[in-house]
Amino acid sequence: MNGLSTAALTELEREIDAPGDGLDRLRLVPTPFVPEVRLHLAEDAIVWWARMEAAAGRTLPPPFWASAWAGGQALARHLLDHPHLAAGRRVLDLAAGSGLVAIAAALTGATQVVANDVDPYAMAAVTVNARANRVRVQARHGDLLDDDDTQADLLVAGDVLYDRELADRVLPYLRRAAANGTQVLVGDPDRGHLPWDVLEVVASYPVPTTEPSVDSPVRRVQVLRPR
Repeated sequence: MNGLSTAALTELEREIDAPGDGLDRLRLVPTPFVPEVRLHLAEDAIVWWARMEAAAGRTLPPPFWASAWAGGQALARHLLDHPHLAAGRRVLDLAAGSGLVAIAAALTGATQVVANDVDPYAMAAVTVNARANRVRVQARHGDLLDDDDTQADLLVAGDVLYDRELADRVLPYLRRAAANGTQVLVGDPDRGHLPWDVLEVVASYPVPTTEPSVDSPVRRVQVLRPR
């Protein structure tokens, strides 16, 4: 991890060890649709974010890593139910957030797992969550979307198409990876940016929702791959 991620890790470890409970705290809990994996999640990510920004006196990135997003839950479930997909392979988890999918890949016997995110706090979350699940995951901070070599046999991406601008960058990256021989799997709850002519459905799951501001307790999530 770089210096930003190391500083975020120190802060996150302090948060985890702090006494007390409430909506603005982190808790180590089983993931609803993937109970084999425990994550440090916020009771209420928005409240936690507000307190951390107030304490820091500056704007912090949205804590996407502090919720178990539906796309990542479905993808992690798919890997655990089909362990041959990651076992013995090099895995890259793109926009890893909490590291849920990366941890699932490690649990199935992947030889190397890299979790990537642009948020240093996500890299810190990956580190503490991998530690809690007793697996090894390498945290890689930065934007990979202009790269051409994934250096992975399997690329997994949960809930990466949540807005048009990001989808327009992510999809070409996924297609280049697939064209270079990397197996690609995407977990998506259909946020309206899914190009059906580019991806095809592999599996579908009803996933409990834990992320903030959702209007349904369960979302239908599809696992997809490039055509």
